[in-house]
Amino acid sequence: MTPRSDQPPPPVEPERVSTGIPGLDDILGGGLDAARIYLIEGRPGTGKTTLALRYLLEGARRGEAGLYITMSESEQELRAGASRHGWSLDPLSIFELVPTEATLDGAQAQSLFHPSEMELGETTKLITDRVTADAPTRVVFDSLSELRLLAQSPLRYRQQILALRHFFAACRCTVLLLDDLTGTGDDLGLHSIVHGVLTLEQVAIDYGPDRRRLRVVKMRGNDFRGGYHDFVIRAGGIVAFPRLVASEHRLEGAGGTISSGNAALDDLLGGGLDRGTSALLIGGAGVGKSSIALTFAVAAAERGEHAAVFAFDEGRATILARAGRLGIPLAAHIAAGRITLQQIDPAELSPGEFVHRVHASVERDGARIVVIDTLNGYLNAMPAERFLVLQMHEVLSYLAQLDVVTLLVLAQHGLMGPLETPLDVSYLSDAVLMLRYFESEGHVRRALSLVKKRSGAHEDMIREFRLTANGLEVGPPLTGFHGVLTGVPVYRGDAVPLLGRGEDGAE
Repeated sequence: MTPRSDQPPPPVEPERVSTGIPGLDDILGGGLDAARIYLIEGRPGTGKTTLALRYLLEGARRGEAGLYITMSESEQELRAGASRHGWSLDPLSIFELVPTEATLDGAQAQSLFHPSEMELGETTKLITDRVTADAPTRVVFDSLSELRLLAQSPLRYRQQILALRHFFAACRCTVLLLDDLTGTGDDLGLHSIVHGVLTLEQVAIDYGPDRRRLRVVKMRGNDFRGGYHDFVIRAGGIVAFPRLVASEHRLEGAGGTISSGNAALDDLLGGGLDRGTSALLIGGAGVGKSSIALTFAVAAAERGEHAAVFAFDEGRATILARAGRLGIPLAAHIAAGRITLQQIDPAELSPGEFVHRVHASVERDGARIVVIDTLNGYLNAMPAERFLVLQMHEVLSYLAQLDVVTLLVLAQHGLMGPLETPLDVSYLSDAVLMLRYFESEGHVRRALSLVKKRSGAHEDMIREFRLTANGLEVGPPLTGFHGVLTGVPVYRGDAVPLLGRGEDGAE
């Protein structure tokens, strides 16, 4: 006789349903639980209909029947909107509960399809009859605002939603309820009824296009990535950018040090930069920060590694032209696919999309060096400085855990004398390379010094450098000078140990 077990059977994990939006599935931890009811809420224009159509079309692609119940838009309007994304709604069933021309005629006695005149019970019966007849796997109801108007009281509205929930559960449908939030206040009672709540927002900024973001308010019984996630609506639908969580990405890196390709600069750096660290290149405009960063990127490419350069301030043509004048073979490595150069428009690109591009460069392209040029442009893409610091901390932690070297370029305000820094991220960086102009004998010269390196010993001297047609040239330590970093040094030596004059390249 088999002994009786008092332990309950293990719970059965529900099937997961893809939304058809990879980034959103990632945020949701794999998608939605099947045979559940979800609330998608947001003001008009936030992308609820686009999300819902993509969800139904994904089901059709998988051979699942989909039903779109609309009380707000006509079928013609839905098809016109879908066509702009290159979609055909032919695989879907559309049940239109909006007035036709006939029902707008006052002489017509039948007003069944006019939401403002329709009884709530009749509306619900029409919906349940259609669902029963079509037997869909996926259902979208658009929108709850009309149902709320018909109910006329919060109690009756809640009772009707509960009834629909039980009905859909019995039909094994996975349902999206769309709500445009035209009611008064947050409908928290509705939040308690549904299995999950997804909120879409459209945020107006002072300059540039509106930004869109989403947040998972609730997802019963499932882990999901909380917080706000940027998304965009493009031809083809919604692209969501999950918020980066550095702790989810860990790699046992090989470690080691990378070379800049310049022996004198490597000596200054104590042998080079350690893998999995970040370096901040800071100085006035045009002093050579970007050129040194490109030197590191090209050295990586010549070792057979991939480098990614994100340019916020300069155009692609300008960068390539400057690199050519300095003898840096940037164009050849880009053509060979060893370096990717992306020009970023901070007015058009959301911070979440930028982080997504960095993530793709590392995960898809295998970038071992990432250059962000400059943080000033990155700052302009952020709504407030504190968000930039928090996001930059997460990005640097992520890149460090994947053994990637990150070069951050930051332009200071001013050229000579005391310089102001628009943003202090030096504490986030593992190394800080300071570049300064200084004057000597009527000439403007350039100096650099490594003022910080967490990962090991380094040279503490200040050296002059030049950017020539043959690339970067680093001179001996400026031992005879005092106050070089002030911009107006005092010379106390016997002979001026400066580099010979030559034609500097454009910087």
